[in-house]
Amino acid sequence: MASTHMTPGPAESGPAITATLSDGPLEGRAIKADVIEGRPPKTIDVQGDDESTCRYCLAGWVQSGPSAVYTFLHRI
Repeated sequence: MASTHMTPGPAESGPAITATLSDGPLEGRAIKADVIEGRPPKTIDVQGDDESTCRYCLAGWVQSGPSAVYTFLHRI
C-alpha cells in the first residue's frame, strides 16, 4: 500500500514524527505529527478523503526513533 503524507493542524511548529496508521479506514497512511514534550502524541485526529475525521491512538507506550504506530479508535 502506498503511504499518503498529510499534516494535521495549522503549521509545523517543532520536532515531528511520522505516524503510521496500522488499521481502520486510513490504514497504511503515514502522516507527520508534532512531538509533545519529547514524545509522540497519545492520540491524533486525521481527516479522511471523505472529509470525516478519525481518531487514532498510539499503539504502544514504548516507541523509538522518528516514527510511531497508531491504531484506529473511532470516527469523530
